[in-house]
Amino acid sequence: MSSSVEKKIKQLREQIIKHDYNYYVLTQPVISDEDYDKLVKELEKLESENPDLITPDSPTQRVGKDLTKEFNPVKHKIPMLSLANTYDEQDLFDFDRRVKESLSDSEQVEYVVELKIDGASVSINYVDGILRTAATRGDGIIGEEITNNIKTIRSLPLTIDLAKEKKYKLKNFEVRGEVYMRIADFEGLNKQRENKGEKLFANPRNSTAGTLKLQDPKIVSERKLQVFLYSLISLDEEFQSQEENLKLLSKLGFTVNPHYKVCKSIDEVLMVCNKFEAIRDTLEYEIDGAVIKVNLIRQQKILGSIAKSPRWAVAYKFKAKQAFTKLNDITWQVGRTGAITPVAELEPIKLAGSTISRATLHNFDEIQRKDIRVGDTVVLEKGGDVIPKVVSVVLSERPKRSSQTIPPDKCPVCGSKIFKPENEVAFYCENPECSAQIKGRIIHFASRGAMDIEGLGDALVDLFVDKGFIKHFSDIYKLKNRRAELIKIERLGEKSIDNLLQAIEKSKSQPFSKVLFALGIRYVGSGAAQKITAYFNSIDDIIAATEDDISAIYEIGPSISKSIKQFFSDKKNIKLIEELRNSGLNFISEKKEIIQSALTDKTFVLTGALSTMSREEAGARIIKLGGKVSASVSKNTDYVVAGEKAGSKLTKAQSLGVKILDETTFLKLLEEIK
Repeated sequence: MSSSVEKKIKQLREQIIKHDYNYYVLTQPVISDEDYDKLVKELEKLESENPDLITPDSPTQRVGKDLTKEFNPVKHKIPMLSLANTYDEQDLFDFDRRVKESLSDSEQVEYVVELKIDGASVSINYVDGILRTAATRGDGIIGEEITNNIKTIRSLPLTIDLAKEKKYKLKNFEVRGEVYMRIADFEGLNKQRENKGEKLFANPRNSTAGTLKLQDPKIVSERKLQVFLYSLISLDEEFQSQEENLKLLSKLGFTVNPHYKVCKSIDEVLMVCNKFEAIRDTLEYEIDGAVIKVNLIRQQKILGSIAKSPRWAVAYKFKAKQAFTKLNDITWQVGRTGAITPVAELEPIKLAGSTISRATLHNFDEIQRKDIRVGDTVVLEKGGDVIPKVVSVVLSERPKRSSQTIPPDKCPVCGSKIFKPENEVAFYCENPECSAQIKGRIIHFASRGAMDIEGLGDALVDLFVDKGFIKHFSDIYKLKNRRAELIKIERLGEKSIDNLLQAIEKSKSQPFSKVLFALGIRYVGSGAAQKITAYFNSIDDIIAATEDDISAIYEIGPSISKSIKQFFSDKKNIKLIEELRNSGLNFISEKKEIIQSALTDKTFVLTGALSTMSREEAGARIIKLGGKVSASVSKNTDYVVAGEKAGSKLTKAQSLGVKILDETTFLKLLEEIK
């Protein structure tokens, strides 16, 4: 093979990559589409004649020929946390106050304000300058690999010229961003689907998320996905600020949204948010707010995060778009806890990119407060641009003959009595065997964030519960005994049932934290489940624990601990756990590397702001050395680590005579043990 052919292929690739950058990133093409196509065809011809010279990062390899049959799980190196939402000026001021209270008085805080793109979050890994893998956010801890589909995004570089960056060594790094679809491309896609008689997508965000999970990269490529990157992560490097992060991404050839601003104060942040909201309808893509981040990464680390979201960033949600429509009926929906929720059945109307025909009415108190009646013209909006809700009634258009809404006197599904607990606004069905409750619990159990049983969706759960195949979680793992019966069901068949049974079997490998979350214990969300299973070694330890034992876990409060004890005091639930255990589910925590040391079994309480690390990092180091971290001070507390601005916990520790460590002493203690 002549070196001239190899050289020509290299030149063509470099030319095409440069033109892709000019066209898709800079939006400043320098050659015609015809000339660009000629370059691509020439490269394709040379590569087909010399297949040994084809490399994964070649522009011709963006759209793969093989179907993605399985989206494998990918554990994120650093969790992809969701953002807490703020909705008004006071929320932002409160965020600013919390940030400053957690930092020392000498710290100056800057914020970076960015557009909140309404799309799907992704994480993309580059090794030696080549795109290796890409994953969805998933539950924040584990996502799904979508590498083949991400590579179809033309603005995303397959290779990075690392020579462009001298300050940092970027041998292995990750970029995070938001994949989206332009409004015009979304409308074009829906037009095509309408012409083919296919179901229309609700909005650009849903179509984007759905497209990323398609098996055929060719179809993904045709849908013209775009991406904005906003974060650069390397476990080997310490970056200085979010502003530097954005500039570095641009320097490396990534598409960064140009609408961002560094602000010196929260007042300036609010002003920028208002400016962003004003340009909302002029953009070619959907946004639903702004993201505010503490600029210095050193400060971000001090602030740390809670179970679900970082303390150093929030989303500022723009005012919801509104529409007027007629309320045709009010139906009552029974959830997995038995709570009965009113739902508005509406005259279909388009709002914020989707057609709305149903909306939550929250609870009966809300109906009474707003005096919502069937036949009313109502004002509809999307809360946070996601969940549609009725905000008010147009009284001037109310029919002359209208009746006040009254709550149901019995469960609309099973006909059982309903009750309303004191200090609660919801009505409840008192029958735990109500089919709606069973369906809700099973759907939650099988959901992606829990046991992740692919294929066991709402429709199949409805069918299996109605046929009596499933009454409890444990019945899911007995479906394999009904295989012959299941494959005879119309529109299911042998292949779909075998796929479902394989997914059920695969779910047995889910970690203990997912299993605990799947049980649907009230107040135990995915974040709380992770903290609890990190603290206790097994389900037996949790069952044996007292409320105080559970409340001792950092950021696990009394409502969660009480709910857990109530759940496990029910003999039916204990029996259910045994059945699930016998089916092969995991009720043991992952083995943690714990060093036996002077801190073994010692209980620490962390309070105030630490300057050298976040409280989460401090807690992790204590646990690794065999200690425990509690959220509250008691006579059983061994040490209180008091940072700056420590409050009531420090006072209580002093009154109880608990040993108090300042940050310097605490670090010295850790160093001595190390």
